[in-house]
Amino acid sequence: MHQNFSEAQPLGSNKDIETSPFLPPSPPSLPSRTSIISPERVIFKKVPLQYRDVSTSGRLVSIRAQVTTEAPAKVVKESKKQEEGVVVNKFKPKNPYISKCLLNTKITGDDAPGETWHMVFSTEGEIPYREGQSIGVIADGIDKNGKPHKLRLYSIASSALGDFGDSKTVSLCVKRLVYTNDQGEVVKGVCSNFLCDLKPGADVKITGPVGKEMLMPKDPNATVIMLATGTGIAPFRSFLWKMFFEKYEDYKFNGLAWLFLGVPTSSSLLYKEEFEKMKGKAPDNFRVDYAVSREQTNEKGEKMYIQTRMAQYAEELWELLKKDNTYVYMCGLKGMEKGIDDIMVSLAAKDGIDWLEYRRQLKKAEQWNVEVY
Repeated sequence: MHQNFSEAQPLGSNKDIETSPFLPPSPPSLPSRTSIISPERVIFKKVPLQYRDVSTSGRLVSIRAQVTTEAPAKVVKESKKQEEGVVVNKFKPKNPYISKCLLNTKITGDDAPGETWHMVFSTEGEIPYREGQSIGVIADGIDKNGKPHKLRLYSIASSALGDFGDSKTVSLCVKRLVYTNDQGEVVKGVCSNFLCDLKPGADVKITGPVGKEMLMPKDPNATVIMLATGTGIAPFRSFLWKMFFEKYEDYKFNGLAWLFLGVPTSSSLLYKEEFEKMKGKAPDNFRVDYAVSREQTNEKGEKMYIQTRMAQYAEELWELLKKDNTYVYMCGLKGMEKGIDDIMVSLAAKDGIDWLEYRRQLKKAEQWNVEVY
C-alpha cells in the first residue's frame, strides 16, 4: 500500500503511523458472487488518518496524510458468448437483400387459437447470421401515408447452417396477427400476414442480421436454460439444431439444454416432433417441459403457464443458477419475466440473497439474456 504524507507530521516516526490502531483495517478478501458484490464494486476511497494526541488530553486530531490505493489495471472483458466474427447490419432498409421464399408451411393444428407458420428463405450465403440473431422483413406495398412499410424484426429459427444444411437459407417462425379493435373492426398485422401468405418463389426484402443479446455461450459444457412462449421458441430451435442435429469439428455440446415452452393448447406446440427426436438422441443432455395453459393445471388447480411449470422445479433451477456456467435465455411475451421473478425472489431470500440484485449480476456476466415483445 502506498502512503503519502504532507509536511505537517504528528509526533513520532512514519513507523508509528503505520502501526497506529486508528488506521483503517486492511480490505477484506473479495466475497463470492452469491454475496451480490462484484470486484468492480469494491472501491477504496482516500481515508483521512486520525491519531490520539496525549498533549491535547487525548482528543482526536486529524492528519493531513491520506492512504491511497493504486488504480487497478484495466481488464478487457472477454465475452462468454460466441461473438467472434459476428456480422450485424450488412443489409439495411434502404438496400435490403432480395430473397426468395422456398418453403412456407403452417405448423399449428387447425383447432389452435391462431396460426403459426414456418418459412424458409434463400440467402445464397449473403446473410451470414448466427444462432440467436434476428433479421428484419419489409412487407410489400405502402402504408396509409404512401410510404414503404417499416421493417419488422423476427428471431431467426434456423441454425447458421440453415434447414437445408448448406448455409444458404434462413428460417422464421411467425404467428399470423389478427385481432378485433375497440371499434369492432378486424385488424390484420401487416408484416405477419404478408409473411404467412407468401407462396414459394415470392420475393422478400430482408435486412440484418442484427443482435448479440441471444448469442449462444462458448462453453460446450454449459447448462443452457431456455424459456419460451409461442413463437419465442425461434432462437431456441436454432440453438438446439446446432447442439443435437449438426456436427462440427470445433463444437460438440456436452452440457445440459433445458427447454420450457409455454403455449395455450397442445395443438399450438411448435416443433414438438423435432424436440422428441433430440430427446431420443441425447437423453442425458436435453430436457423439455411444456406448459399448456388451457389444458393443464398444477396440483393447486392453477393454469399451467411457463412460470407455473418452472415452479415445480424451483429448487433445482435455483441450484443451477448459482453456478458460473449456467445461462438463462428468455424469448416471448413481455409479461413472462415477472412471473419468473416471482418464483425466484422467495428462493433467493432463503439464502439471504436479493434476487433482483442477483439477476442484475447474472445479466452483467452474460448469464441472463432476455428478448421479449
